[in-house]
Amino acid sequence: MAYTLTDAIADSSSSKTNAPPRQEPPGTMTLFSLVLALLLEQFRPLNASKVLYPPLEALGDFFESRFNDGQARHGMIAWWLMVLPPVLLVAVIYFVLYHAVHPLAAFVFNIAVLYCTMGFRHVSHFFTRIHAALRAQDLQTARNLIGEWRGHLHEQSSSQEISRLAIENGIIGAHRQVFAIIILFVPLAGPCGAVLYRMSEFYARYWGKSKDADMREFGSFAYKAFYWIDWLPSRISAISFSIVGDFEDAIYCWRTQADQWPEQTEGVLLASGAGALGVRLGQPIHQSGEIIERPELGTGDEAEVEYLQSFVGLVRRTLVLYVLLLLTMGITRLVS
Repeated sequence: MAYTLTDAIADSSSSKTNAPPRQEPPGTMTLFSLVLALLLEQFRPLNASKVLYPPLEALGDFFESRFNDGQARHGMIAWWLMVLPPVLLVAVIYFVLYHAVHPLAAFVFNIAVLYCTMGFRHVSHFFTRIHAALRAQDLQTARNLIGEWRGHLHEQSSSQEISRLAIENGIIGAHRQVFAIIILFVPLAGPCGAVLYRMSEFYARYWGKSKDADMREFGSFAYKAFYWIDWLPSRISAISFSIVGDFEDAIYCWRTQADQWPEQTEGVLLASGAGALGVRLGQPIHQSGEIIERPELGTGDEAEVEYLQSFVGLVRRTLVLYVLLLLTMGITRLVS
């Protein structure tokens, strides 16, 4: 289980009352909960579009209908009233299970929270099918899949263009569905961090990126809130890509190219990921009958089908890096 602030307070209180300390390695338990959640999600993935998103949409519509008068400050109030109670509720449940029931109950609760907030299969589902279609030279199927994934038409996209878009979506998706959850779950807020990240990410899309004119000002805080919540996790993911890939090129692309991308956080992730893979991303694309101009990211070769497998290797090595770090944290705490 994640050794969070509540655990530190409880341990401090128990030491003052001369209670015997618990002999447990929180880092190792955290590792187990993450691994089990990932395995569960692989073998029985949660259909977020049917299970998770409808209640979040209903909650968002409830607050939007009562607070949206076109003002940004009312959007801020609605966001806090909507997001903060579930995060605090998760904290209370975790605290009660861990201290009043049994640490094993909190361990199971952690797995449940991670299972609901992670979505690795959502990324791998589209990516694997696109990879298979391109290898089979079935360009039309690949176009349909990348269009479904991105929510746009890509009927004129070439094989290289689809490969670029698949890698870009894969990098962003792997961070937001897996790595950011791990980063916030482990050293910071435990299950609270996972819930906070998933809810803020969802409402940044649902409110912050809404094309409805009435939502422009009202949803601006949801977009900004997610930017700041994701600021540190996105940088840690970018550093991780650099460590397990081409470090020099990843740092160079991050430093010189990330600011050129329209969304800064995505620019950091894509630039470092492209540099780590040694492939060129970005560039103009055909989308919904138009040519969308985009800056070039990365160095090296054009994105061919073979680079899709290189991206899979990058994600696997990043996961291994996090597992090793968790093992080190658990062993260090157990020894100390």
